Amino acid sequence: MAKKQFKTESKRMLDLMINSVYTNKDIFLRELISNASDAMDKLYFLSLTDNEIEVARNELKIELSIDKEKRAITISDNGIGMTKQELDDNLGVIAKSGSGEFDKLNDTENKDIDIIGQFGVGFYSAFMIAKKVEAVSRAYNSDEAYKWSSEGVDGYTLSAGKREQTGTTITLTVKDNDEQNSYDEYLEEYKIISLIKKYSDYIRYPITMDRVKSRLKEGTDDEYEEYTENETLNSMIPLWKRNKNDIKDEEYDSFYNEKFYDYEKPLKVIHQKAEGTTSYHALMFIPSKADYNYYTKNYEKGLELYSSGVKIMDKCADLLPDYFNFVKGVVDSEDLSLNISRELLQQDRQLKIIANAIEKRIKKELSEMLEKEREDYEKFWKGFGLQIKFAIYNSFGANKDLLLELLMFIKASNGSLCTLKEYAGACPKEQKYIYYAAGDSTDRLNLLPQTELIRDRGYDILFLTDEVDEFLMNILREYDGKEFRSISSGDLGLETDEEKTEKEEKQKDYKEMFDFIKDSLKENIKKVTLSSRLKSHPVCLSSEGALSIEMEKTLAAIPGAEKELKAEKVLELNSSHPVFEKLTKLWEKGDKEKVELYSRLLYSQALMIEGLSVEDPVKFSNEICELMID
Repeated sequence: MAKKQFKTESKRMLDLMINSVYTNKDIFLRELISNASDAMDKLYFLSLTDNEIEVARNELKIELSIDKEKRAITISDNGIGMTKQELDDNLGVIAKSGSGEFDKLNDTENKDIDIIGQFGVGFYSAFMIAKKVEAVSRAYNSDEAYKWSSEGVDGYTLSAGKREQTGTTITLTVKDNDEQNSYDEYLEEYKIISLIKKYSDYIRYPITMDRVKSRLKEGTDDEYEEYTENETLNSMIPLWKRNKNDIKDEEYDSFYNEKFYDYEKPLKVIHQKAEGTTSYHALMFIPSKADYNYYTKNYEKGLELYSSGVKIMDKCADLLPDYFNFVKGVVDSEDLSLNISRELLQQDRQLKIIANAIEKRIKKELSEMLEKEREDYEKFWKGFGLQIKFAIYNSFGANKDLLLELLMFIKASNGSLCTLKEYAGACPKEQKYIYYAAGDSTDRLNLLPQTELIRDRGYDILFLTDEVDEFLMNILREYDGKEFRSISSGDLGLETDEEKTEKEEKQKDYKEMFDFIKDSLKENIKKVTLSSRLKSHPVCLSSEGALSIEMEKTLAAIPGAEKELKAEKVLELNSSHPVFEKLTKLWEKGDKEKVELYSRLLYSQALMIEGLSVEDPVKFSNEICELMID
């Protein structure tokens, strides 16, 4: 029996197929099972178009077996089979696909037929783990079977074979272990079963294997016997292709828990079926909490991608925008353009259409959750709200229109979460600005002296406790015609023209003293001024310019950040406070040394109120002691 050379390509071509096209050895089984599924689809299709062909679809199946002694894995199907010529054409010509040709001829609209073997190269992935591959096939309506056999690049042989039924049996003789690879694992049941579950769990036909199990021997308490059971290894019908009206919540929860290794129930289930230019099924979940590594660079976003029930990618990042990267789930489409190895996806129009539709659906579900399931939404926000904020900030506001209504902040009045729409809707008519206070905790923000005047006017304040918040406000600028304004900004917009004029006149009276205080504090502050925001406190810090005090703190905490970025601090003094009265008396007496001491203490006090460190704690302590014994 003469050995035949592959008709199209040389050793270099087959080496490319084995070593370059496929990067993961595990997918060999996925490819062979997909081919077997295609063969059964073809036979079933013929039965639909030819009344003389009778096929019981429930009898179509794929059988696996492992022989450790012979180092053999066998994959057998009872599909349409191949003639001798078809074996020669399809397996002897690399990159020619019988499925591809069949698909071109299949002009029916029967969506129950899926042909995914488009390129004719999947079969050769077997050589990644096999030193010899044999295919024995008997075509439908033929009495003869033929065997195709190859040990790789040296070519193949075609000869008469034996097979009682229509279909194809592929036998792989597994390679011996070498220094880089342990091929023995592919002869273990657990490995084969795990590959079925991972890549081929939703093939529409049963994948079966005889498994040796043990059970308690009848009539005994401690004696066991072995028995063989033919077990179906795959689920066949994926949950996402079932009618969602027939699925119980418990089934969704169980699928999510098992698929994504989360012991908690998902917060939201999104089950979508889309038909039209691009058809797909999607089953997505919003988790009830963030993964332990969610806010780290190690977190990997993406949805599992299937094509006709065959897994293509574990995480297809292109299906999710970054701001919805917390979503987990699967997408299954028959309309995707796959690349030659089905391992990667070409950047095609269908993928973008699906991604855009998924983005809109997730946004819709979140908006509805906010409106109708407030408690769940607030739980979602606590876990993933920071990502929504970063999405607006990192895009310089490009995503603002999409995400703005999803934002939530803490209200000072009652400590509850509210949206910007809710805050604006509750504002008194005369309120011009949306006021906010930024800091690391609501407890500290509640005690800030800068809040006094705003609260007295009956205005609420948004508490911003995430580091990105103030940067986000600079991007947003305004909402519903109201500008965002920090309670520590130079002008709160609460003074009348008459009050401003009165303050300016009074400021002139203390100009010389204020200049002295500023010089005493050197480069730490930009200026000293009378405060229009303080009532019961003697002092506070405010800032001028684009960089606030909280922004300075945030930037200073970033490793390698520019340390010279400083807020332009303003020391504000309360002219109605007894401390200010004491200060002016010392100035009038000419006790500049004491005025300087008071100035340093007031500045240190203002720093502590802002949550900043006192520059010289020992000196500060000594100065307190000096006052105590004065």
